[in-house]
Formats: sequence, structure tokens, C-alpha cells
Amino acid sequence: MSAPGSPDQAYDFLLKFLLVGDSDVGKSEILESLQDGTAESPYSHLRGIDYKTTTILLDGQRVKLKLWDTSGQGRFCTIFRSYSRGAQGVMLVYDIANRWSFEGMDRWIKKIDEHAPGVPKILVGNRLHLAFKRQVPREQAQAYAERLGMTFFEVSPLCNFNIIESFTELARIVLLRHRLNWLGRPSKVLSLQDLCCRTIVSCTPVHLVDKLPLPSALRSHLKSFSMAKGLNARMMRGLSYSLTTSSTHKRSSLCKVEIVCPPQSPPKNCTRNSCKIS
Repeated sequence: MSAPGSPDQAYDFLLKFLLVGDSDVGKSEILESLQDGTAESPYSHLRGIDYKTTTILLDGQRVKLKLWDTSGQGRFCTIFRSYSRGAQGVMLVYDIANRWSFEGMDRWIKKIDEHAPGVPKILVGNRLHLAFKRQVPREQAQAYAERLGMTFFEVSPLCNFNIIESFTELARIVLLRHRLNWLGRPSKVLSLQDLCCRTIVSCTPVHLVDKLPLPSALRSHLKSFSMAKGLNARMMRGLSYSLTTSSTHKRSSLCKVEIVCPPQSPPKNCTRNSCKIS
């Protein structure tokens, strides 16, 4: 991960992601669905390598992604070892209509742990538009991802469904992993578009963003803002709850303290029998 070296660069952070999985699971389709990206690369002449760059907006910060798609064929394993170095995130892709591609995830995870240990990963079920041919139940893939501590998405390049959202979530995980605590606190003056996004998100629930009459790219940016806003709100609510709980516990503890005074002798001029000590 790197930050911009000069103010003229068109991004705030630069991340390198790998798309891994068996052959013919649609990794190239995912890259081709990124309409705002560019495929220019000094390594584009190499067989077995697809490359594309794209820029996403993550809570007001521009994150440039370098996306590398290595072929799933065995003869390109050497290329995978070379390009896995320096990767900050990995997208594990399988085809929901191909059971074999899902069963091969353990093999790919073993390779990633060998050549890029500790790199954040997400699991992506591709070709959701072929759900009528589904061979991998969503519940099984979700349970598999939760067991390995990964986020799970089902995407469709044909319908442009969950493509940007999956890359945005992986970028968020990577940046949080590196303890870049700038979510919700941009360090520079926001652009007019960023200010408009913040204003719209402040009064629009996330499930209504798709219904806004806006371009798809702008709706994706609004979703990113809304997700970050919801994350910060949940964190603040949890902090407030913990403080309230602790303060209530302290008050209840104070209420349980009884003040015990030592017994006193009755006054000498008291004539009542009840006041005399037997």
C-alpha cells in the first residue's frame, strides 16, 4: 500500500489486489465489467495475466486499485508466485454453477497462505445470473466464508451486481487492517461531489440509494458513504451503551452501600424504659 507522492496524483491510496480461482470462473468478466478502469499495463503482453486499474471512492478518499488476474491453469503457477508478492488483498472467485470450482478453494487458500501469508481475503461467488444452474448453495458458501473469517459476496458481471461493492469492502478491510483511522475524518478539503454525497447520505437510508435517479457510478459512491456512516454510527452507539452500562453499574453499587453507625447510649435524663439499656 502506498500514499500519493505529489498532490497532482488522482488518488489518495494505492492497493494491489489479486483475483484467484480456477480457470473459466469468470475472473476476466469481473475485470471487464469495470467500465471506468484501464487495461494499460507493461505486462499486458504476458500470457496468463490480465491487468486492470480502477479508482473507487471510499468515504471521501480516492483509492486506486491495481487488479491482477492470474490464470487458474497449472502451468501458470510460477506467475502466481511472482505476482502474489506485495499483494494487499485477495479475491477468491468461484462459479456458483460449477461445484468443482468451489471445492478448489482450499487449494487456492493454501497457495495464498504460502506465498502471501496474512493477506486479507474475501470469497466471491460469480455468475449470479446463472442462479437457475446453481450447484453451490449460498448458505454453504456463507458458512464456509464465516468459518475462515472472510466476507462473502455473490456477484454478476452481466448485471453489474455487487462488483464495485465487493472491491470496496475488500479495500475497507485492507485499510482498517493497516490501522488507517481516517474513516469519517478526511484530512483535506472535500470536493463538491464529496460534500453532496455526504449530504444525501445523511438523509437517505442505504436501501433507498438504488432508487435515486442518479448514474450508477454515483450511486455506488453513495453506498460507500452510507456503509461507512453506518459503521461509525454503530461504533458510537456501542461506546455510548458501554458508558451508560458502566455508569449505571456504579450508581447501583453506591446504592447498595449501607451506612452503619455505632450504637449510642441514651441520655442520662431519659426516663422512658425503652431508652434504658438492659
